[in-house]
Amino acid sequence: MEHDAAVRGVSTGTTIMAVTFDGGVIIGSDSRATMGGETVSSKTINKLVQVHQRIFCCMAGSLADAQAVLKTASFQLNLHSVQMEAPPRVIAAASLLRKLCYHNKDELQAGFITAGWDPQKGPQVYVVSLGGMLISQPFTIAGSGSTYIYGYTDAKYRPHMTREEGLQFVTNALALAMGRDNVSGGVAHLVVITEEGAEHVVIPGNKLPKFHDE
Repeated sequence: MEHDAAVRGVSTGTTIMAVTFDGGVIIGSDSRATMGGETVSSKTINKLVQVHQRIFCCMAGSLADAQAVLKTASFQLNLHSVQMEAPPRVIAAASLLRKLCYHNKDELQAGFITAGWDPQKGPQVYVVSLGGMLISQPFTIAGSGSTYIYGYTDAKYRPHMTREEGLQFVTNALALAMGRDNVSGGVAHLVVITEEGAEHVVIPGNKLPKFHDE
């Protein structure tokens, strides 16, 4: 057991999600990281990484692996933007992550959600799973805490939500997961991405919604 924990290292032991709404997309996560999947090593990790002006990614799995992939992806996206003299598309960011994960699938233990806005397709959400599979979805959840909220998100999601409805949807889902999953917790980080730009919202743990059994 001790050997396995040493090999796994710091995990984001996490709840991450993203959802589109009319005019934009919201990406969110908890802020807890664990050592070997058991011991909380940090309560203040920001798992939402800005890879370009209107493109954010959040990560699950090995923190070191995820950070290395996102650092590489951010560099290549910025280089691509300079060469094309235009901001990159969201699908370009997701495809780059897919390529990095697929070509290093035997060494990496990390998955990603990519969310953003571009003039061609507007708000978008993509999932890059462990091994490099790429899927486009209107909303998605991932990480250890996601297993507790599939029922909630399936029941409560609806297309064409307003910004306020989308924020409530993500906030409630994160609060439910953080209340049930012992390796999810801390504060809720949310980023609202629209044509106008990105707005970062932080909700402290004591300000998250409470439910009947808490």
